[in-house]
Amino acid sequence: MSGRLDSVRVLIVDDDRDILESFDAVLQAEGADTVAVEDGNEAVLTCQGDDPPDVVVLDMMLPGRSGFLVLEKIKGHEDAPLVVMVTANEGKRHMAYAESLGVDRYLLKPVPLERLVEVVADLASEIEYDDEASDED
Repeated sequence: MSGRLDSVRVLIVDDDRDILESFDAVLQAEGADTVAVEDGNEAVLTCQGDDPPDVVVLDMMLPGRSGFLVLEKIKGHEDAPLVVMVTANEGKRHMAYAESLGVDRYLLKPVPLERLVEVVADLASEIEYDDEASDED
C-alpha cells in the first residue's frame, strides 16, 4: 500500500513523547521515512548529517535549543529542508518571527493528525515539483 508520503524523509522534533509518537506513527502510516528526536540540538545534528530530511516537523519549545534557534540554524541555504513549526503559542509575534526565519508552515497545537499529514504532503509535493523543474534545465 502506498501513501501520500512515500520516500519523503521527515524529521519530527518534539519533547512531548506522546506527540512525538503519534506524529511519527501517522507519518509512517503514510509512507514517510521518519526520524524522531526530542531536543533542538539533536534536530540540528540530524539536519546536518549525511541523510538530511526533506521536511522537519518542529516544536517551538524544546530543551537544548529552541525551535526558533533550530530554524535559524537549518534554514537559509539552498538545500534547506522545508519546516512545519508546531506550537501551542498563539501569539502573532512568534508566528511573524518564525516566518522571518523561513518557516514554511505554522500550525497551532493541538494539530489534528490528518491536518499534519495534509500539510507535510503539500510540502512534499513542492519538493517533487522542484526536482522535476531542475531536471528540465
